[in-house]
Amino acid sequence: MIEENVKKILEELPPGVELMAAAKSRTPKEILRAAESGVKIIGENYVQEALTAFDVVGPLVKWHFIGHLQRNKVKKAVQIFDMIETVDSLELAGEIDKRCSQYGRIMPVLVEINSGREPQKYGVLPEEAESLIHEILPLQNVKVEGLMTMGPMFGDPEDARPFFVETRKIFEKLRPLSLPGVEMKYLSMGMTNSYKVAVEEGANIVRIGTKIFGPRE
Repeated sequence: MIEENVKKILEELPPGVELMAAAKSRTPKEILRAAESGVKIIGENYVQEALTAFDVVGPLVKWHFIGHLQRNKVKKAVQIFDMIETVDSLELAGEIDKRCSQYGRIMPVLVEINSGREPQKYGVLPEEAESLIHEILPLQNVKVEGLMTMGPMFGDPEDARPFFVETRKIFEKLRPLSLPGVEMKYLSMGMTNSYKVAVEEGANIVRIGTKIFGPRE
């Protein structure tokens, strides 16, 4: 099933849009099947789950962190992840910078936008994204490569469109600024129920879990 699902999604995604398998609570065996079926990016919400899966799957794929990253987990996170998509404060960026300097690496990150302005969710408010990026600029071991948003969860994917539009507008505003050390390449938006709308609004990374792995048990 996983193999067929991945094949179908890859066939329908436009060129230039990357498929990420959102692997929260999935087994390493399931993740390996997705990777062997053509998924190039695995998205993990928890560092410990990622470490377990990484032991099985390893560098067969790129590993993106897509959950809320606590500062005390950064040291382990920077050892396995290829990108952290959920940077929403200078404090977190600074911790990533500090830990990456110890390992001699530069971490690509996305700034997470709280496009729905939901108080219970993480992410920087849309109007604060540019100033956060300016604050991150001096960090030598962190490289901003785009934006990410979750957006509010709706039954009707059309209801998510305004939040993708708002995030894309920030992305398009920042891209021509050519800020030093910043490369606006990635717009990570959309999940199983909303990824088609997200792609229409400019997403070039989509995070899909249920449509690949089936419902969680």
